Amino acid sequence: MNTKNKRLATETMVLGAMMTALVVILQCLATYTTFFGPFSTAVALVPIVIGAALCGTGVGAWLGLVFGGVVILTGNAALFLAFSIPGTIVTVLCKGMACGAAAGIVHKLLKKWNGIVAAIASAIVCPIVNTGVFLLGCRIFFMPYADAIAETLQMNVSGMDLFFALAGANFLLELGMNLVLSPVIVKLISLAKKK
Repeated sequence: MNTKNKRLATETMVLGAMMTALVVILQCLATYTTFFGPFSTAVALVPIVIGAALCGTGVGAWLGLVFGGVVILTGNAALFLAFSIPGTIVTVLCKGMACGAAAGIVHKLLKKWNGIVAAIASAIVCPIVNTGVFLLGCRIFFMPYADAIAETLQMNVSGMDLFFALAGANFLLELGMNLVLSPVIVKLISLAKKK
């Protein structure tokens, strides 16, 4: 491995570690931002998008995995753990990894065409994939428990309506936050690329 490749690998590792720490801190703080039912807002999606754009799809998937791990460890998935421990773990970890990987893939595909569009598109794709995989996991693992979950939350809905209502409202907040922060994401990526 030549000196330039070693330097790039070291920079990627250091930036990945910094983004990992940021994901942990932001998602721990997100425990206090529960606006819609049992779901906290995924504020950690922003460093996931930045890490995926700067370090690649693998680091994006790693950051998503860390995000999912923090969600489980902070108790943000406690309601679902009560109904299916394996289903909760698979759903939460898969949605995190998928949203990070998707952000990296979208950024890689679009950055040659336009860096700004790539950053904004990856910021949009990340919450879409996060919510989509969550709803898929709900469909696979939690449909038999939907009425019991709605009763626990004291909501007068049943089936996927419950999951769509809660996840949809949370998704809109996450998407809005990512869109508002997209200029910051673009600026941080362009500054990092110049160095």
